[in-house]
Amino acid sequence: MIKKQIIVLLLLIGTFAFAQKPIFTTAKVKSATVYFNAAELSQTANVTLPAGASEIVIKNVAVNLNENSIQIGAPANLTVLSVQFTNNYISEYDIDSKSPALKIVRDSIVLVQKEILKVTNFINSENKTIQLLDKNQQISGVNSGLNVTELMKMVDYYKNKQVEIANNINTLSEKQQKLNELLKKLNNKLEVNATKEEKTSSGKLVLQVMNQTAGIIPFDISYLTNNATWTPFYDLRAESVTSPINMMYKGQVVQNTGIDWKKVKLTLSSGIPNQNNQAPILSSWFLANQVYNDAVVVGYGMSTRNQLQGSLFKKESEEKLMESAAPVMMESSISNYTTVAENQLNISFDIDIPYDISSNGKVHSVSLKEIKLPASYKYYSVPKVESEAFLLAEIADYSKYNLLRGEANIIFEGMYVGKTFIEPNQTGDTLNLSMGRDKKVSIKREKVADKSGTKFLSAKKEQTFTFDITVRNNKKEAVELLLKDQYPLSTNKDIEIELLQSDGAKVNTETGILTWQLQLNANENKKFRISYRVKYPKDQVLNL
Repeated sequence: MIKKQIIVLLLLIGTFAFAQKPIFTTAKVKSATVYFNAAELSQTANVTLPAGASEIVIKNVAVNLNENSIQIGAPANLTVLSVQFTNNYISEYDIDSKSPALKIVRDSIVLVQKEILKVTNFINSENKTIQLLDKNQQISGVNSGLNVTELMKMVDYYKNKQVEIANNINTLSEKQQKLNELLKKLNNKLEVNATKEEKTSSGKLVLQVMNQTAGIIPFDISYLTNNATWTPFYDLRAESVTSPINMMYKGQVVQNTGIDWKKVKLTLSSGIPNQNNQAPILSSWFLANQVYNDAVVVGYGMSTRNQLQGSLFKKESEEKLMESAAPVMMESSISNYTTVAENQLNISFDIDIPYDISSNGKVHSVSLKEIKLPASYKYYSVPKVESEAFLLAEIADYSKYNLLRGEANIIFEGMYVGKTFIEPNQTGDTLNLSMGRDKKVSIKREKVADKSGTKFLSAKKEQTFTFDITVRNNKKEAVELLLKDQYPLSTNKDIEIELLQSDGAKVNTETGILTWQLQLNANENKKFRISYRVKYPKDQVLNL
């Protein structure tokens, strides 16, 4: 009776252990939606399951994922009881012995072991031959009926034969050593291959499921991971100041998810997941006097910030050199494979061409679309700061192009001239792109010594400053130039400033900015003079 109970108990334990044995499968990346700070991966996996309860281990998922974002899709006849993510799953069960990688290594081990056995048998045979020679030599010595000549022949024979056999044993021993080393490497490789996916593969999802019908069950898996990002990037090409800009819209994708993306459908989105989605609430705002360094400040203080926003100057005129037209997509280009969707909160680029992006932390360039941008070109210069002309391209109604903040390479007239930054988050209706410096527009600003000087009055000092600005167009075509300079302003009633000469410049008395809108013909030269006078108390020192 006791024996029967033990047998039944063992059968129950075996059945329970078999039921609890995990089923391994590997997920494949189907698509990836990459955001500025994360990525949403969609993966698929197929598992052959029995009816009833099972534990499934899904390998090849990202090493660092947001567990709250995990979603598992499965047929209606299967219920997912629980989902757990781990990077350190350890199974008490053997790896699948039918794995092709393991079979190759095991077959190689069998062949090497057979070869080692052959070499060992040869060595044993050679050792026995030496033993027989030694024994025969002893017998010959006892029966000494040989003359000297015969004895010398016998000695030479034994000597040569022993040397030959010893050399054979040395060769066979070296071969045996090499075979043993190879066997050791194969055994190590077998161990590595047997646990390779457990050691190097990424994270794992452990699922507890209840299945109604045995068969092959497909799973759809999606989740967010922070180990992938993308940034917009552009190539801007222009052949001349009369041609449109050929823009190549790109994305620079970087991923360190621990899994390689092979032939995935890629989508790049300007959205930012994992944000704080709680709407802000305003509280009452009470002002109070706060003292800092003996100065009274009301409230929380003030700070000023200058933002370039991709523009070097404000629009000075409503007129354009060229009429802006609708965006023109380039024929037979990457644009044919990219769908741009402008949603309520973001812009996404859905790419039909499958991409391979390795998990190596390196930048992968992804082409999104090509656009011809109708542009108005204008040169801009502030010779007081830099005595060079900058070519600016004005893009009207730029919001239709779905541009995002990012760096851009500039290729002008077939030559790489450097980088610029595209900042579309502006309030104006025109986007200004800096296309680089142009040495063919010469600008020089010089102080006129005989028209500048210092006078001392009774209680004040009077200084006069005069500058000549010379511009020359060395190009073969006419250009438009926006030229700027300035004179100082005063907020102190003891400091008097008078603008003496501006040579037709538009004067902004609130900012002290002088602006000239110039049309320069080919090889044309123009000269302008500005002059201003400053009076201030003699005991003061001004930075002029």
